[in-house]
Amino acid sequence: MTRPPWILAAVLALALPALAHAHDYPTAERVIFVQGCMRDHPGGYYEMLNKCSCVIDTIARDVPFDQFEEMSTAAKATSIGGERGSYIRDVEGLQVQIRKFRQLQAQARKSCMIVPDAAR
Repeated sequence: MTRPPWILAAVLALALPALAHAHDYPTAERVIFVQGCMRDHPGGYYEMLNKCSCVIDTIARDVPFDQFEEMSTAAKATSIGGERGSYIRDVEGLQVQIRKFRQLQAQARKSCMIVPDAAR
């Protein structure tokens, strides 16, 4: 017995979202990211809620959470002043990770149509 081609198409259509699996990030971390993004990029509440959610979804699609957490922590730690902060600023491996994180964020913001601060 042969099945109609539309059944195969329907099965494939249902399976595609599972193939485009994003990494699982904790909900609380997603909320914290979106709130920070909305604080940094003021605009209409629902517009920025959707755009900032898009950014974290885009990042989650490409980077596992543990790697995101390491890059995010290193990027935030660069603002630590004095001797403690110099450890972060002086380690080239961390600087590479921070640059990669900032580039990843910039690409995600661009793909989610968040205007860069300089263009505002």
